[in-house]
Amino acid sequence: MAGRINDDDVKAVRDAVPIDSVVSEYLQLRSAGGGNLKGLCPFHDEKSPSFQVSPSKGLFHCFGCQEGGDSISFLMKLEHLTFAEAVERLAAQAGITLRYEQGGYNTHRQQGERTRLLEAHKVAAAFFAERLASPEAEIGRRFLQERGFDEQAAAHFGVGYAPGGWDQLVRYLRGRGFTDRELLTSGIAQDGRRGPIDRFRGRLVWPIRDITGEVVGFGARRLREEDTGPKYLNTPETPIYQKSRVLYGIDLAKRDIAKDNRAVVVEGYTDVMACHLAGITTAIATCGTAFGGEHIKILRRVLMDDSSSHRAGEVVFTFDGDAAGQKAALRAFDEDQRFAARTSIAISPGGMDPCDLRLAHGDAAVAEMIENRSPLFEFALRSVIQRHNLDTAEGRSAALEHATPIVARMKDSSIQHEYAVRLAGLVGIPDERFVVQRVAQLARWERERKQRGEAPGAGRRSTPAPVPAVPERRGPAVDPGNPAHQVERELLKLALQYPHLVAPAFDAYEESEFTAPPYAVVRRAIAAAGGVTDADESLVTRVLDAAPDDTVRVLIRELTVEAPLTSRTPDERYAGEHLVRVRLAAVEQRMRDLEIVARRIEAQSANSQAAGERQQLWTLQQYRTALQARGPAALYG
Repeated sequence: MAGRINDDDVKAVRDAVPIDSVVSEYLQLRSAGGGNLKGLCPFHDEKSPSFQVSPSKGLFHCFGCQEGGDSISFLMKLEHLTFAEAVERLAAQAGITLRYEQGGYNTHRQQGERTRLLEAHKVAAAFFAERLASPEAEIGRRFLQERGFDEQAAAHFGVGYAPGGWDQLVRYLRGRGFTDRELLTSGIAQDGRRGPIDRFRGRLVWPIRDITGEVVGFGARRLREEDTGPKYLNTPETPIYQKSRVLYGIDLAKRDIAKDNRAVVVEGYTDVMACHLAGITTAIATCGTAFGGEHIKILRRVLMDDSSSHRAGEVVFTFDGDAAGQKAALRAFDEDQRFAARTSIAISPGGMDPCDLRLAHGDAAVAEMIENRSPLFEFALRSVIQRHNLDTAEGRSAALEHATPIVARMKDSSIQHEYAVRLAGLVGIPDERFVVQRVAQLARWERERKQRGEAPGAGRRSTPAPVPAVPERRGPAVDPGNPAHQVERELLKLALQYPHLVAPAFDAYEESEFTAPPYAVVRRAIAAAGGVTDADESLVTRVLDAAPDDTVRVLIRELTVEAPLTSRTPDERYAGEHLVRVRLAAVEQRMRDLEIVARRIEAQSANSQAAGERQQLWTLQQYRTALQARGPAALYG
């Protein structure tokens, strides 16, 4: 067993590495007054910073969860290190050679497992980077050049090349004193038939570093067609690499994230490279997994995502514009409530990722894409609404039911009312008050749920009640109690029994002006029979012949023999009243439809595109006024 580290050396390590420099590798610190610093605690979730560091005393303490200690215990608790591993990590930073009580200076055998695995990755990263200049790596260099990355860019990000042999890296690391067990545990090697073999072969390799800059894993990109493996092959889960707790590029981006109070989340290694080279040095990426809770914890600490701060941070997500990208964005929105920071989304024209965008249009286009970001919740809102057919009442109702909770969950309650009104427009609901009240109701339930400490969806009242359907234009087949249906029925009776009273205006009526489907079919049959203008005694016979089935023929006979709803013999005035009432109902329905369309277009910030609908509305308003003032005369121009 390794001996105990010399006490004087432990003290020398503590003195040589200030606690604030250790802690600031993991989270952003700001002045707390009295020479102390504060930040968001890395040991528990919190909205306001209760974690304080005293550089003068070399100690930290969290007033929220009561964790505390010195720089060594900080590393032990956060990185799950042994005492010796934490001291060795700090000693390596300070350039201090440690002595052990049982004699001698530290050797590889005396180092803890984590330290050994990190050292193996460090040596492997240097091996890969050196091999990028080899003749075999020409295909990898060409890949980088085709994507706009020169030798300097590759060096900055540590990009390397894994040779195509079975065990070149394994043999190299063995020569550096690493055991087969260490190589397998690290994930650098995998079991072969005759022992460990290289995990990455014939691929371009990116070193994946943790927030402190230590290499903890690799991501390798396929280059050759004969390589039947996945496009990207990552290090498996190991004692030092858990992909849910690693953000690629965080070591390079953390200072600027803290300074700019903004992080940009992209999807891949080359996207991070493209953003940084384009001046977006706050770009980071997940490593082959969805953006999740552990990633949020890392970002919140770096941003000091403080809900009580007046300096609001921002997290900008960039996803491809395809269906997979939209799905990823909606998953990110599901985690939105865990940020105090604003969350936004940036999608380039054509849905190109940052790497392709930079290659096609230059650095300025990448910066412009980020600059033109929009709120993530608004993107989520539109994505949910677009799933539904807004041309039907059922579609509008479903869209409203799924979109209302999104507005209700908005962190900024000051603009919630504004977006509730906007939601009504996006869906095409004329009654804005109904939508506003519904959003307010759900928001209140959400606040009550949080006060009770319930998880999302817990409790009966936290589940949104179904939103009442917006009435569809066409309801039951025929509703005897519906005044519109009564008027339509009376007009059809006049057309069949007294065609001369409604001619020629009736023949200009569209089938769609009859809102009861059976009546619309009868109107179609009358048109197929030649209409009522110049009709003779054979009109009803011809209409019956044009009917599509016996059900419609029964209805036609009913309309032919049923007496009109007037005590006197129908005349032109009576017929004109019904012509006007049916036309007015059709005009008003068309106006409602146009209003819904115009509101949806205007809610999407395309006012100029709604000009046509507004012009049609104006024309219909004038026509309605003429119908109301002039009656049947308006039907004839």
